[in-house]
Amino acid sequence: MAEPSHRVTALEGVLEIRRQPHGDHRGRFLNVFRRGEWNQLWGAERPIEQVNLSQNPRPGTVRGLHLQRGMPAEVRLVTCVVGRVWDVVVDLRPHSATRGRWVAVELSAETGNSLLIPTGCAHGFQVLEPDSTLLYLHGAPYRPVEESGVRWDDPQLGISWPMEPKELSERDRSLPRLEGLP
Repeated sequence: MAEPSHRVTALEGVLEIRRQPHGDHRGRFLNVFRRGEWNQLWGAERPIEQVNLSQNPRPGTVRGLHLQRGMPAEVRLVTCVVGRVWDVVVDLRPHSATRGRWVAVELSAETGNSLLIPTGCAHGFQVLEPDSTLLYLHGAPYRPVEESGVRWDDPQLGISWPMEPKELSERDRSLPRLEGLP
């Protein structure tokens, strides 16, 4: 199997990790996580504290934009294991030169690519294919008291979603705009 490559995005610390899935007549295999690679990218030993799956049946569904504040803040590695999504990261780090800017990458099971999302960045996605599933590796456990985020449709961010958003949670509809964040 080929070694993964890393594409630097316009946001510091947000990396697209590109892997080559291996396939034959039996199906496909993808190595999603290697501790050495994870530690090298972060420059430190950082254990995986939680693994989540997000299953999304309907195209157009938007989830996010979510953020966990506090210490230890959450680092995430996000991979689409079924289907295809438009994955968005917004820089909300207080002293970042790119605060308020966003990047988007199409993640798909076919390509096997992932996004590495540093602390202080919000994450969300839009489902592009039916039954799309995301696998999340988290560097900190989920703590509801530290939950935050920003609205998916904030005009100050101006995120270009590829489809008309159809399904949103009440929680995501009630997230603050960027100007209302500390």
